[in-house]
This record gives sequence, C-alpha cells and structure tokens, in this order.
Amino acid sequence: MCIRDSLVIIFRYLLKEVAKTQLAVFLVIMTIFISNKFVRVLDDASEGGIPGHLVMTFIGLKIPDLAGMILPLSFFLGVLLAYGRIYAENEMTVLHACGVSEWYVVRVTLILGFVTAIITGMFTLYLSPMAAEYEYQVKDQIAADSGLSSLIAGRFQTTGNKKAVVFIHDKNRADNTFEKVFVAQLPDEDTPNSSVIDSSLVYAATGQVIEEETGLQRLILSSGTRYQNDIKNKEFRQVTFDKYYIQIQDQKVAHKRRKLSAIPTDELYQDKTPEASAESQWRIAFPLACIIMTLVAVPLSVVNPRQGKFGKMLPALLLFLSYFLLLTAVRSGIEKGSVPQYIGLWPVHFVVLILGFSLLVKGRTSGRKFKAKLAKNKVAA
Repeated sequence: MCIRDSLVIIFRYLLKEVAKTQLAVFLVIMTIFISNKFVRVLDDASEGGIPGHLVMTFIGLKIPDLAGMILPLSFFLGVLLAYGRIYAENEMTVLHACGVSEWYVVRVTLILGFVTAIITGMFTLYLSPMAAEYEYQVKDQIAADSGLSSLIAGRFQTTGNKKAVVFIHDKNRADNTFEKVFVAQLPDEDTPNSSVIDSSLVYAATGQVIEEETGLQRLILSSGTRYQNDIKNKEFRQVTFDKYYIQIQDQKVAHKRRKLSAIPTDELYQDKTPEASAESQWRIAFPLACIIMTLVAVPLSVVNPRQGKFGKMLPALLLFLSYFLLLTAVRSGIEKGSVPQYIGLWPVHFVVLILGFSLLVKGRTSGRKFKAKLAKNKVAA
C-alpha cells in the first residue's frame, strides 16, 4: 500500500471520528433545547395564548435559530472528544509514527470546519431570519384571528375588541362551528356610569365566526335567546332569535415592527444603524467561530493517556464560553454606540485566532525550538 493510499485512509478516519462525534453532541444539545422550548410553548398553549394545533409549528420555527447557535459548540466539542479519545488510546502516537503531523490533523479538521461553517451560515444568515419573520406572521394571524381559531371549548375568553366574553361548550374543527355558545356583551368603556349589570347575556344553540375583507369579524349565533336588564325602565327583557350578530374584532391587527432578527440579511446590510450593524456581525460570528475554534480545539485535544479524553475539557469549555461572552458584550457595546461599527466584533475574533495559532505553534517542533531559543537568550542576558 502506497503512502498516498495510507493518507487517504487516515484522512477518512479522522473526518469520520470527528463528524460522528459532532453529530451525536449536536443531537443531544438540540434535544435539550427543543425540550425546553416545547415546555414553554405548551404552557402558552394551555393558557390559550396560542392554538393547540400550532404548537409544533412554533417548535419547528425555533430550530433554525437553535441550530445556528449549537453547531459551533457541537463542532468544538466533537473535535475535543474525538481527538481526545484518539490521544487517550495512543492511536495518535501510531499515526505520528506513520508520518501524520499535527499540522496535517489541523488541515483535515479545517475541512470539516469549513463545511460546518457553511451550514451554520445558511442557518444564521438565511433560514433563521426567514423563520423569525414567519413566526411574527403566525403570531399576527393568531392575534387577528382571535374569534376563529383561538376560541377554546370549555373556557371563558375575551374577544379581540374587548367587548364580549365568550364561552363555547363544543367546537367542530371541520367547519369551525360552535355548539352551545354563551356570550356576555360588556358595556362600552367610553360610556360613563356603565356597569356590568347593563350588559346583555346571549345563549345560542350554534355559532360561527365569519371574517370580512376589511378584517372585521362577526360571531353569528343561531337559535338562541338574549337576556338584558333594563335598569331605567326596571324591566328584564328576554328575546328569542333565529340569527344574532356580534362584532368580535374591529379590524385587522396592525403589522408590528419586526425585530432585527427577522430582517433578511441583505436588507440588514443596507441599514446603517448601530443595532443593524451589531445584528449583521452577530450572524457572521457563528460561521467564523467554526473555523477559528478549530485552531483552538485541535491543540487542546492533545491529552496524556493518563489524563483520559476529558483531561482538558474544562479549560476548553471555559475558553469557548469566554469567547462568546466577549462577543455578546461587544455586540451590546455596538448597539449602544460605545464601540464603533467599523471595529465591531473583529477584535474578539482576531484575539482568539492569535490564541489558536499560538497553541498550534507551541506544540510543534518549530515552536519548541523558538521557546528554547528565547529561554537561552534570557539566561545569557
């Protein structure tokens, strides 16, 4: 077997070990975060904040944002765990004996780092803003559709225009009709001396919500009775009806101002405000971290077999956490204007990049020779 074939086998082996470890770490961390989001969304659904059938939609819309943040961490941990095991089991010693250098391992890992950076960039630069925008649209639709989809059977709910309280016994999702509908029409808040006693109560066998083109929504009640207490005439009125109309939504909900996280990246670059600059650089930071942290993870994965593969895990995680805490702090400074936009997050990336190169050189023969030369010059002085 020639040397070239041996290097191809080693190349595939190293990529396979890092990739499968990264995938396992990514799935574990994603499961934890998605479970946390699922509990929160489910809590909102139980309180009537969102319809039950949209629970999985909201969970799915959180995945791009979570994936963009977790991919750099999973790649960093994947490199540490995979190479840590190889060093702990003396496999790297055998590879070095076959002519595999530390720099070759770095180059192989950088290939996977670039692939991870491209995937991360797709999430942070494109998919995550798209998902955030769609989430806003869904929330706007829920707010505007307060009569049609958010009415829950067995629960008292206030209509979108705050002019009535509705209770439905049962809801037919096939045609969005209601059975045994109870409505308490509240007095107008602008009317002086108004009281709940002045409100009318309506009970109907069936009901249905219709929406007009203007966004105005009406609840149509059929086969029911309306009860009202007339205080002025000291009378109690009871009127039966075949059809009864109640306005439950005045107009379409206004399009709310989107957060910067929902703005497409190309539009964000055209915005020259500090907040937009901070957001755009934040989106780029995650793909860059995949490449920069490769130079840090590979030398930190070198462990003594007696230490085990987790020998340097704690300092490595502290370094990764410090990196992103610095990015977060500088991002806040850009938004407040205390950090110039043209400087941005680049100094943080540059410092970590220099740290990575120093760790790489320190472990190589040239680095040891340079260190010995400095020590020799110091003694001579």
